Amino acid sequence: MEFGKDIDPALNARVLALDRAVQGLPGLVETVPTYRSLLVHYDPVRVGFDELSATLQGLVSTAGAEPATGSTWTIPVAYGGEHGIDLEATAGIHGITADELVRRHAAPTYRVYMIGFLPGFAYLGGLDPTIATPRRTSPRLKTPAGTVSIGGVQALVASIEAPSGWHLLGRTPVRNYMPGRDPVVLLAPGDRVRFQAIDAALFAELDRAAASGAIVAEVSTSP
Repeated sequence: MEFGKDIDPALNARVLALDRAVQGLPGLVETVPTYRSLLVHYDPVRVGFDELSATLQGLVSTAGAEPATGSTWTIPVAYGGEHGIDLEATAGIHGITADELVRRHAAPTYRVYMIGFLPGFAYLGGLDPTIATPRRTSPRLKTPAGTVSIGGVQALVASIEAPSGWHLLGRTPVRNYMPGRDPVVLLAPGDRVRFQAIDAALFAELDRAAASGAIVAEVSTSP
């Protein structure tokens, strides 16, 4: 089910509203909400394509939009140095200091649009457009878990070690994805994220705690 082609909070709100509305439908296997669409996996033995399509079309008109609920996460980030090897170069692209790039990156409240690509990868909207940066022409084959990066107009909280063409500004000790923990994934579509700069010493302390299963991000829930 596609609602448009843009990265837009109103479109994403409709996606998430439909995602809630379809839960419990006969034959539903899994849903995957994205920036502007909802992928619906279903069991064709239990429900036919035409029947399910008609049900979904009806729900689109009645689901409304996403209410202003969800969690707000404050995520600690160690910027620059070994934790953010692209910080200085990215600041240079925009003709600003590294400190100013950190300030602009940490200033917004971001929206979690979707979780995808790999388990727990959180795609964020709300990046200051003055620091939007095209992706690297040569992606790296390996980047660390917990990387906080930007690519184009998007921001990202990475979850596991993986290839990436994004610009690595910093790293968080928060394990957004951790098998065996409840919840396995912390951030959810519709949540909000704020970044808080920390130094390397505090990163090391929080990283040890997070490795033991502690949730080292602050979270609040607003009605």
